[in-house]
Parts: sequence; C-alpha cells; structure tokens
Amino acid sequence: MADHDRYSETNPRNLPRSLFAISLGLASVVALSLGTDQVLHVAKVYPPWGQSMPEPVLNLLALSYRLGFGALGSFLAARLSPRNPMRHAMILGVVGFALSLLGAVATIPMHLGPSWYPMALVVTALPMAWLGGILDRPRTV
Repeated sequence: MADHDRYSETNPRNLPRSLFAISLGLASVVALSLGTDQVLHVAKVYPPWGQSMPEPVLNLLALSYRLGFGALGSFLAARLSPRNPMRHAMILGVVGFALSLLGAVATIPMHLGPSWYPMALVVTALPMAWLGGILDRPRTV
C-alpha cells in the first residue's frame, strides 16, 4: 500500500492492524526503556534495582531516553497504522499518559527518586506521541 493511501479516508478500517500497530508501539517503548535501564544498572551507572536514585543527573538521563523512545513508539504506531496515523500515535500517547500517571501515583510515595521525574513522564507523554505522529507525515519536496 502506498503511503498516501494511509492518509486517505477511502482506506478501510482494519481493527486487528490498528491494535497491532498500537501494541507494537507500546511494546517497543517498554522494551527499549527497560533494556536501556538494565544496561545502565549492569554498567553500574544506576544503583541496583529497587534502590532509590535521587541524583537529578541520572533522572534526567532516564527522562531523555524515555522521551526519545516514546516518540519512536508513536512513530511506529503511526507508520504501521492502516489509516489515520496521527490518531494511532495519539492513542498510544493516551495509553502512555495513563500508565505514567498510574506509575507516578504508585511511586512518588515510595521516594525512589525526585518527584519531578514521574511527573515529567506524565506531562511529556502526549507531546512525544504527537512528535512521533508528525515524524510519520509524508514529506513534500
């Protein structure tokens, strides 16, 4: 299917493909985030799992790659969507927002690190999804 077909309203809906696109986008964000976390724990950049990480620089590092992975996941959701790519990217953003909000509510009272970190994940979920959707838009030459 040509890229321009994905932006056309004549392209039929395909729920299984939509679910696949969003699920793969989400799985990529989770796998890349946790995989990078694991590498940084093994390299002893981060403290062992379950210990607090109060250093702002390490939290900024984690936030930076999570922002990139969030945009990448939404790009994948948009790219693989059967139609309405931006809608798929933003649906993934809403899922990310909800999961980040639940994570913030659960982890802030545990004092695992600065409170701004989980709040930043909540605040940036939708903008990163939008960025991922924009990156999938066709280019005009």
